[in-house]
Amino acid sequence: MKEKLEQIRREAEERLKAQNVDLEELRIRFLGKKGELTSVLRGMGALTPEERPVIGQMANEVRAYIEKAIAEKGEELKKELLKSKLKKERLDVTMPGNAPKVGKRHPLAKVEMEMWDIFLGMGFDIAEGPEVEYDYYRFQALNIPENHPARDTQDTFYVTPKILLRSQTSPVQARVMEKQKPPIRIISPGRVYRSDEVDATHSPMFHQLEGLVVDKGITMGDLKGTLELFAQKMFGEKTRIRFRPHHFPFTEPSAEVDVSCFVCGGKGCRVCKGEGWIEILGAGMVHPNVLRNCGIDPDVYSGFAFGMGIERIVMCKYGIDDMRLLYENDVRFLEQF
Repeated sequence: MKEKLEQIRREAEERLKAQNVDLEELRIRFLGKKGELTSVLRGMGALTPEERPVIGQMANEVRAYIEKAIAEKGEELKKELLKSKLKKERLDVTMPGNAPKVGKRHPLAKVEMEMWDIFLGMGFDIAEGPEVEYDYYRFQALNIPENHPARDTQDTFYVTPKILLRSQTSPVQARVMEKQKPPIRIISPGRVYRSDEVDATHSPMFHQLEGLVVDKGITMGDLKGTLELFAQKMFGEKTRIRFRPHHFPFTEPSAEVDVSCFVCGGKGCRVCKGEGWIEILGAGMVHPNVLRNCGIDPDVYSGFAFGMGIERIVMCKYGIDDMRLLYENDVRFLEQF
């Protein structure tokens, strides 16, 4: 039995010298419940009383040796693993780091925030409202009764006969006038929807910014001055504007507003199609019926309103000829801005 214990010791010692030794497998083989050392101890019943303590002591020494050797080998392997990992993951702290990629604002968001800054600087507040709107606020409160032909040009998506996706942000103006007494000075940016075919200048969903001012003594001159300052801030100090007569049911008088081409200065070029002017928005004095519908006395107060497509402003500002480019998420295109 002494020879067997010596053999177990030598075999364990040899296995521990191996490069890729499995310490757990080795422990189970020699020290486990069914291990070789345990098998030897089970045979001690056949020994004489004089031999038992000698063999028992020797078995304990072999067990202690193997346990200690396994523990030392484990620590050695841990150190080698750490050393290898440190070598593999070595960092040169003198090297410059990898700068994180920083995104850019989408041109739509960029221009919209520029517009906000301009109007906030003029004392306007930002007002928001629901995109799913009542027919009353979108049409009736704005002087467009049922079956009015003006609804055809504002055809939108209906949820029910009385609930729809707003085709302008004008309902926000009606809601504000209902709840707030003059003076009122707001802009209302947001998404709007119309049942248009997708092409270079149309989309069933686009972005709009409208403005409203209501107070005593508001005139067309105030409207012109406000829009002229906006145009100069947005397109350049030399930008001029002109009004062309138009008709909107919710304003009277009404006008289409053009800006002088900021590329050619009004001489005529590709951007303005040789006309020297670029149409950017519609505007006018708030119709008395709209004021009455919202509980404001038109004999005491007057106001002006305007509205513009943000995509239109982006396209004019950057010379983009196809609105679809703004929605396709082509990074090569967007990185230019």
